[in-house]
Amino acid sequence: MKTATASAPSNIAFIKYWGAIDLDQVRPANASISMTLSECRSLTTVTFEPEVTSADEIALRDESGRPTTLSDAFRRGIERHLARIRERHQLVGRFSVITQNNFPAQAGLASSASGFAALAVAASSAANLEVDDIELSHLARISGSGSASRSVLGGFVEWPAGEDDASGYAKVLAPAEHWPLSDVIAIVETAGKEVSSRDGHRRAPSSPHFATRQALLPDRLDRVRAAIQERNLDDLGSVLELEAIELHLIAMSSQPAIFYWKPATLEVLAAVRRLRREGLSAWATMDAGANVHVICPSAQEAKVAEALAQVPGVLQVLRDRVGNGPQWHTDALP
Repeated sequence: MKTATASAPSNIAFIKYWGAIDLDQVRPANASISMTLSECRSLTTVTFEPEVTSADEIALRDESGRPTTLSDAFRRGIERHLARIRERHQLVGRFSVITQNNFPAQAGLASSASGFAALAVAASSAANLEVDDIELSHLARISGSGSASRSVLGGFVEWPAGEDDASGYAKVLAPAEHWPLSDVIAIVETAGKEVSSRDGHRRAPSSPHFATRQALLPDRLDRVRAAIQERNLDDLGSVLELEAIELHLIAMSSQPAIFYWKPATLEVLAAVRRLRREGLSAWATMDAGANVHVICPSAQEAKVAEALAQVPGVLQVLRDRVGNGPQWHTDALP
């Protein structure tokens, strides 16, 4: 029996993963590019008992560390992921899992990415698997959260639109120290969203705008890669704002329609435009939720955070930055 504890960060996508070729195998319709964060993390302790065939044990802690209710959907997701790890590596044994986030879950902040990335890292160590970054990306991806394949890596990361396991793993475009960007997150909604990202991926092709975005993405991907290499935030920002709007445009025009935004979402977007008029380099993006990520140079982080805290409807402001990926921890979750 072995126990391992690891944490993994959330990430914010510049080019979005929205729509899949095969949702069960988590094969995306397009490549995506993200920035791995540092402070918004999931902490997971996993124990593996070889040859034990009883059911896996799964427990969830809230942000304060107290035991909390595990939803049926979340439990099924973890059980499915553990079963796929066993099948992929021909393991026989029982996993015991305890997991905890330090930021709101299921609110469009990529908590599934950090959670399943942490699970993949801790479970592979507890089961004594010899895995490299490619295999870790595979293990995170098969959780069902495609974004988790990016959270096992640090810095600026691309996940290609692979047709199979041989190509469907993420890679680092640039390390975290290449470009000290910050992500100031305006929290306007802490409750879980009504429509999951998985359902959003399933509905995306029903939007009349889905195919148009797919045709435009090769150029956008090239622009984002170049902006990262050249550390050009104006070029990056213009694409990431467009990508955020189009994700929600597709969601709103899917059948049936999905509305993730709240009134305060629009207030924050207007505030970001005001900040740019005042001379700050602040650019807004959103994943599948109401909360807004504002990307800016680290030197401007404090000013951006102060301004966002004054926006009506903003409940909390989180200050994060580009980070180096998963970490090991010596203290297990109780």
